[in-house]
Amino acid sequence: QVQLVESGGGLVQAGGSLRLSCAASGRTFSTRGMGWFRQAAGKERRFVTSIDWNGSNTYYADSVKGRFTISRDNAKNMVYLQMSSLEPEDTAVYYCGVGRTGWAHVNSYEYEHWGQGTQVTVSS
Repeated sequence: QVQLVESGGGLVQAGGSLRLSCAASGRTFSTRGMGWFRQAAGKERRFVTSIDWNGSNTYYADSVKGRFTISRDNAKNMVYLQMSSLEPEDTAVYYCGVGRTGWAHVNSYEYEHWGQGTQVTVSS
């Protein structure tokens, strides 16, 4: 079983940058796709980005394309989300998830483990 711990969230002004990290435990990490989702207050959890098991394929929500970059380091069991040009609409709790397969999934039901989340707040 994989356990996930997100970090790196915080308060940032619009136009600023943050890098989120997701530390994973468990031997299956390197064979699984990973993803980032976010949940704003009062809204459902939504897809942000995902990456396949070896980093060859990535997907992004239209709202973050060109601003966010997902990456992974299988040697360190880490997944990262570099966020730039942040907007107030990016304010949410960001969750890291482990996919059920090695593919880069875009639906939350395709993930079987989640971290506890990290808050990102973007002020205008």
